[in-house]
Amino acid sequence: MSIPRLKSYLSIIATVLVLGQAVTVQAVELPDFTQLVEQASPAVVNISTTQKLPDRKVSQQMPDLEGLPPMLREFFERGMPPQSRSPRDRQREATSLGSGFIISSDGYILTNNHVIADADEILVRLADRSEMKAKLIGTDPRSDVALLKIEGKDLPVLKLGKSQDLKAGQWVVAIGSPFGFDHTVTQGIVSAVGRSLPNENYVPFIQTDVPINPGNSGGPLFNLNGEVVGINSQIYTRSGGFMGVSFAIPIDVAMDVSNQLKSGGKVSRGWLGVVIQEVSKDLAESFGLEKPAGALVAQIQDDGPAAKGGLQVGDVILSMNGQPIVMSADLPHLVGALKAGTKADLEVIRDGKRKNVELTVGAIPEEGKELDALPKSGIERSSNRLGVSVVELTDEQKKTYDLKGGVLIKEVQDGPAALIGLQPGDVITHLNNQAIGSTKEFADIAKALPKNRSVSMRVLRQGRASFITFKLAE
Repeated sequence: MSIPRLKSYLSIIATVLVLGQAVTVQAVELPDFTQLVEQASPAVVNISTTQKLPDRKVSQQMPDLEGLPPMLREFFERGMPPQSRSPRDRQREATSLGSGFIISSDGYILTNNHVIADADEILVRLADRSEMKAKLIGTDPRSDVALLKIEGKDLPVLKLGKSQDLKAGQWVVAIGSPFGFDHTVTQGIVSAVGRSLPNENYVPFIQTDVPINPGNSGGPLFNLNGEVVGINSQIYTRSGGFMGVSFAIPIDVAMDVSNQLKSGGKVSRGWLGVVIQEVSKDLAESFGLEKPAGALVAQIQDDGPAAKGGLQVGDVILSMNGQPIVMSADLPHLVGALKAGTKADLEVIRDGKRKNVELTVGAIPEEGKELDALPKSGIERSSNRLGVSVVELTDEQKKTYDLKGGVLIKEVQDGPAALIGLQPGDVITHLNNQAIGSTKEFADIAKALPKNRSVSMRVLRQGRASFITFKLAE
């Protein structure tokens, strides 16, 4: 064999050895969760609930069995409901299973609100298989957190970490009771942090690829230090089973809720009194933004913190107390974490210019108030190139619905208005970033609308305001 060829073979062999060594090193560096699981498992509990349900009513009339032979009567009676029993006895029990974990040696337990919702009895099973009834200390449906209490002392407790330190790509471990299998361990990585979900405005969820299934809800999510960083809460699925996307409530959020439930029985959150929407590419263009970002203020509640602080409809909130608002859903997370009476400094875009608005955060009301649909009365005053006929709002309508201006759509004709979904009864309050005070102003602004450029319009429908965009081709 020639010297050059020998060198080539030796090079190949060396490369294989190096690669083999690299693979070996990588295998050694994979995390081992055994110690974490051994230390944490005793503080993870199984939670079962019982709910009393009234028996279903019999839909058909009871047949007359008198006169039938004994064998036939017995046959029919087997399939009949026990009507002779008392209403208290005629009850069914609905049961559910979930997980939880102990956060204090005297028996306080964290779990999900949906695990214990509407339960008449809550039963906690510990790692040693002992069972005891739990008392519900408090619950917060908005964050899906519930605090329970069992009687005990020197109970095993989990270490709590800081979810704010989590980063995408980090290893995490879940322990829970999927399908009732106690202390099942699954692992994965953090897929994303600060994730917003539909109808979940106050929780910046941790997204992971940790296998989570029914029964895992309420169980702890750990980092590699064995510290709880989240409460497993939801999965995204089309099949009903795990599909690689699960969500956990950050432990920082959960403990804030827990402390408030423990001290006062309820949770107080910051509140601005605004309705916001996402800034799309077209809306960004219409408001003079370089790129879609921020939270667009579509509606402001009368006498709310935002109204008192000088925030205006059409403002795009870019940051709050120095924290950027990338997506509109970022704002409720930040506001909800503040206490009532806290000062908030908002950076907004108004009329194409940056401006700072300082206001005092209020407390979120128990129940939100929605405006009723506006009546469709008035005399037609204007037709225009948008394809709508509009009328003036009466003084009574303006006062009733807290409107300083706007026009009411009387009729939608063929044209751009129909294409973007406008309906009779909608109120247009702003067009092309300009407030509408009368039908004449509306007609003048509509006449001067630019062509082939995104134009914004603020529409109020059944008390709910939002900005929409459209382009005029002619």
